Amino acid sequence: MQIRHFLQFKDFDRLEYEYLFDRTRWIKNEFKQYRRYWPLTDRTLAMIFEKHSTRTRLSFEAGMHQLGGSAIYLSTRDTQLGRGEPVEDAARVISRMVDIITIRTHEHQIIERFAENSRVPVINGLTDEYHPCQILADIFTFMEHRGSITGKTVAWIGDSNNVCNTWLQAAEIFDFNVHVSTPPGYEVEPERAGLYGTDHYEQFASPHDAVKDADLVTTDVWTSMGFEDELDTRKNDFADFRVDTEMMACAKKEVLFMHCLPAHRGEEVDAEVIDGPQSVVWDEAENRLHTQKALMEYLLLGRISVR
Repeated sequence: MQIRHFLQFKDFDRLEYEYLFDRTRWIKNEFKQYRRYWPLTDRTLAMIFEKHSTRTRLSFEAGMHQLGGSAIYLSTRDTQLGRGEPVEDAARVISRMVDIITIRTHEHQIIERFAENSRVPVINGLTDEYHPCQILADIFTFMEHRGSITGKTVAWIGDSNNVCNTWLQAAEIFDFNVHVSTPPGYEVEPERAGLYGTDHYEQFASPHDAVKDADLVTTDVWTSMGFEDELDTRKNDFADFRVDTEMMACAKKEVLFMHCLPAHRGEEVDAEVIDGPQSVVWDEAENRLHTQKALMEYLLLGRISVR
């Protein structure tokens, strides 16, 4: 089978995502019914992490075990990658010893170089530019609660970071709209976002205007990993971009709220919102596990008969 990687959301087409979501529903149901499903027996996942992680590490490690395989965590601080071993050399060696690899790193170019030299599928567990596994779970979560996301409006409030970039790619594939509201100087960079085009997003100066009639409001921390030295500046720049109950009231009555976590209550979102009835952040976090299990199954086994 041809090796497939999942480095950006646009690496798959809509039919592939529809298949993945079908598999996710079945795999999640089996999990909830305590029925064992081990399609990846004797398969090994290597997780190479340069950045800190809770949800990404746990969802991949637990997910691989739940599929009957095993997972090995490799921090760059504890491997030769942290001592200057070329990415290409590490890829050639590691991919001879495992069946699939997840990488969480800084520059997206690093994971591209690794994938070019890997003999097994490589999954992007987060880079500075993209976070495709997060949006895979987010769209599945929206579909669980509201059905198809096609034609809907997603409002992104805050920094135009890797999660925002990935929402923009997803909008092109699933034909929905993204309203982006950022402070001046933090606007979307289409080329960096890797967009096919710009027909599915609109930039708003006012976050209240961006969330008007939105079906989903989502945000992230104001200071992502790697930008800690900008913390004080960002707190000042983003002061008017906190998602609160007043802002949510501008959206549709049945609007959902998402956050990729970890969250800073009182900064990018008020506690009344993230802990309120419109929030689906806990379903969103759990679905990282189920969507990534479907993803690993697909990359290793291809399409299988829907059970």
